[in-house]
Amino acid sequence: MNLLVIHGPNLHLLGKREPGIYGRITLKALNALIKNHAAARGVKTRCFQSNCEGAIIDLLTANAAWTDALIINPAAYTHYSYAIRDAIKALEMFAVEIHLSDISKREPFRKISVIKPVCVKQIKGFGADSYLKAIDFCLAAAGKNGKHSK
Repeated sequence: MNLLVIHGPNLHLLGKREPGIYGRITLKALNALIKNHAAARGVKTRCFQSNCEGAIIDLLTANAAWTDALIINPAAYTHYSYAIRDAIKALEMFAVEIHLSDISKREPFRKISVIKPVCVKQIKGFGADSYLKAIDFCLAAAGKNGKHSK
């Protein structure tokens, strides 16, 4: 299985930005955790982070043919990026939306996700483990052939 992981805006600040909410793990350490967890399960990964909506759409498009599943933490784009939503839908990606914090227990604007409707699942509130749970979900959903129906 090939897994694309995209981290949205400000996730390059992990470890510094509000550690009480997002934890103390850095993006570098998070990517290592993701890659190790995935590799132990025979999954190839590509991890990217961008603060730019257009760059995220370009990454989705450039990796669509390679990707069997997408794990995306759209960060602030969760709440208003119809462009990212439309790209996931148009590319017919098997996608899991994840969040480090539980967005349903935060400020009112954070409770709305325009990305969720084009994803098969949303995992939130488990810190870095949200990504690991998403990897395991993608594997379980793929079954023995390692492929998803998109």
